[in-house]
Amino acid sequence: MTPYAPLYALHLLAAVAWVGGMFFAWMILRPAAVEILEPPARLRLWLSVFKRFFVWVWLAVLILPMTGMGMLHMGYSGFEAAPRYVHIMMGLYLVMLALFLRIQALQLPELRRAVESENWPAGGEVLRRIRRIVGSNLLIGLALMTLVAMRPSF
Repeated sequence: MTPYAPLYALHLLAAVAWVGGMFFAWMILRPAAVEILEPPARLRLWLSVFKRFFVWVWLAVLILPMTGMGMLHMGYSGFEAAPRYVHIMMGLYLVMLALFLRIQALQLPELRRAVESENWPAGGEVLRRIRRIVGSNLLIGLALMTLVAMRPSF
């Protein structure tokens, strides 16, 4: 096993946890919660889900650049020599990070305040905005994973 292999495995696991978590939330949990739960319970559920899931996202946010930079230097001796898909991957990571930080810093505290004050319409509106950002991040993450899996040589 090369020193590259553990970095690559950890990198993949972090990406799968982040993107897979968003996929699960968007495609499975959200429709089930809408079908079964009333708005107050649904908003409380999402606060609890975000609290748990964002621990894993923070780990991914830290692991991905560390392992990515390690692989970059082991495989290409730096950014300049890396293929274009690596540059795109790094740019998309920054976009995904910015969207996550927007939720974490702005929308999540707003959702928490709405739930604590039992302002369900306001909480529903915040959750709608979070859902749109997560949906965008999910699409970017799926595109990024597809790009890397295809390893284009452009």
